[in-house]
Amino acid sequence: MVYKHFRLNCVIRVLFLAVTLCIFFYLLFQTTLYSATFIAGIIIFYQLYALIYYVEKTNRNLVRFLQSIKYGDFTQSYKESGLGSSFDALKNAFTEVSNAFRKTRGEKEEHYRYLQTVVQHVGIGLIAFKPNGDVELINTAAKRLLKVTRLKNIKSLESLSKLLVNKLFQLKPRENALVKVEDNNEMLYLSLYATEFKLRGENFTLVSLQNIHRELEEKELEAWQKLIRVLTHEIMNSITPIASLTSTINTMVGEYYEKEKTSKKPNSETLSDIQQALQTIQKRSHGLLHFVDAYRNLTLIPKPKFQIFPVNELFSRAEQLMQSNINETGASFEVCIEPETLELSADPELIEQVLINLLLNAFQAVEGKQNAKIELAALLNERGRTIIQVTDNGPGISEENLEKIFIPFFSTKEGGSGIGLSLSRQIMRLFKGGIGVYSEPDVKTVFTLRF
Repeated sequence: MVYKHFRLNCVIRVLFLAVTLCIFFYLLFQTTLYSATFIAGIIIFYQLYALIYYVEKTNRNLVRFLQSIKYGDFTQSYKESGLGSSFDALKNAFTEVSNAFRKTRGEKEEHYRYLQTVVQHVGIGLIAFKPNGDVELINTAAKRLLKVTRLKNIKSLESLSKLLVNKLFQLKPRENALVKVEDNNEMLYLSLYATEFKLRGENFTLVSLQNIHRELEEKELEAWQKLIRVLTHEIMNSITPIASLTSTINTMVGEYYEKEKTSKKPNSETLSDIQQALQTIQKRSHGLLHFVDAYRNLTLIPKPKFQIFPVNELFSRAEQLMQSNINETGASFEVCIEPETLELSADPELIEQVLINLLLNAFQAVEGKQNAKIELAALLNERGRTIIQVTDNGPGISEENLEKIFIPFFSTKEGGSGIGLSLSRQIMRLFKGGIGVYSEPDVKTVFTLRF
């Protein structure tokens, strides 16, 4: 009995059920055919079950539809046809709602992928975590900054910096913080900003991380440059006429003194004292002029001429220039380049100037030391940036001086001008890079150039 029309199908099923009931009662009361009666009874129960199952088909479709909404499965289809106009309308309604949900979910997934792409490609590090530290989201910039490939809990960062972990947990919404982190000879100044949001009934903290070390250095250098410009301007304006006048007076007094010597007048001794004093003034004035001129170099660095060149050529020139120092100190000098084909995009002359300054400092540090060793290395760090390192096993730098050695005028060497390292850092800033130092007293000191 294959009938597609629902109403007709129901009428036929009811008629057959009625006929079967009549036969059942006839056999039950008018005959003794008990087997036939039993079979007729079974047929009645089967027809009742089939009729109920057929009528409840709509309920099953409705349940299937609601469950597909509950579990987000909109692949279900409702293809039954020929059951009547009311069933066609219900089927069409099911299909339209499913299509609407499918379209909404597709748009939602597109927005989610779009936001994921934006979050992963933004240059500022982002971390979202629960109150217990479980990380819900960490973008590529944060992974690169913290040097992790994956992060399940904020507490895992304790190996990098316990102070950073404590700050992340302590940050309040709309609160800023600055954390200093030392990571493998590299100093990071992380600027943190926090906000809170709720997702799926749970509270999350979203923190942005940004390394502002370069910005701080640029502001510091800018301040020193302004100070030096003012100092050199004022000192030069004062010293230049002094030097000129004292030179003139010294010449005049010298001529007058020669005349007085021949005439043997009594004021020759006084004139001699005046001449000596003027000579002293002249000498100190010229010394001060040279002193100011040296520091003025900090503000007169030429604009770099960028070009791509092999690092091994740079190291080869530096080693040749340092050969006399190698012979004098007897230090072991090693060169390491990984990979050997490593190249730099910079001004080779300015970089060579920085290297010479660092190598001279290294040779001075190991002077008179047994088993003196200096290493010049170039490699790619964990973040894929090119770095050059100058390492020596001299006495090292005390912790209190580590943050001062790049300040103009400051020097740990007797008679040092305090200009070399400050000038080196300013040159590295022109390449959008930086210079850092790590020192273990009496073990090693490492100066790192980052490009």
